[in-house]
Amino acid sequence: MNTRCMRRALNLLELVIVVVIFGLLAAIAIPRLSSASPADAERSLRRDVSVLRSAIELYYRDHGFYPGQKGAGTLESGPGTEAAFALQLTRFSDAAGRVADKPDDAFCYGPYLREGIPACPVAPRRGKQGLHLVGGKTVPAFVPSATEAGWVYNYETGDIVVNSDGYGMSGARYDSY
Repeated sequence: MNTRCMRRALNLLELVIVVVIFGLLAAIAIPRLSSASPADAERSLRRDVSVLRSAIELYYRDHGFYPGQKGAGTLESGPGTEAAFALQLTRFSDAAGRVADKPDDAFCYGPYLREGIPACPVAPRRGKQGLHLVGGKTVPAFVPSATEAGWVYNYETGDIVVNSDGYGMSGARYDSY
């Protein structure tokens, strides 16, 4: 009877060892599998830039001016503001660029971005959704002082880039995509 008890105890010990080994493997493997690789971040960046540029161009075709170039009809969303840009792309708008929450005969355009402005997918502004606006003939590029901005946008030309000085897998700077 003693041998029988020892054999069961040994099986239980083996089971505990196997569970501990699986636990250690999971603790090592899961964080590595769940973190985004640089290639994933670059793919997300290319997709997000494409979505933003398409929305900006569609808005321009419907209105004849770029989002943010004119005010959105609220006090905080005057011309050249982040609020005007965000409202004009995420709400219904009329021909003058004023916004409404619901469509009607006048507010028949948009919304152009249903999920809102995407968060920056790359460092150093990963997770930031804000916008740094420029005007005139300024070409949008990385702005080190705009720490809360994931994107740099020229409201007069419609050009938008990610607010990052990082480099992609091809060696090109992210803000040149």
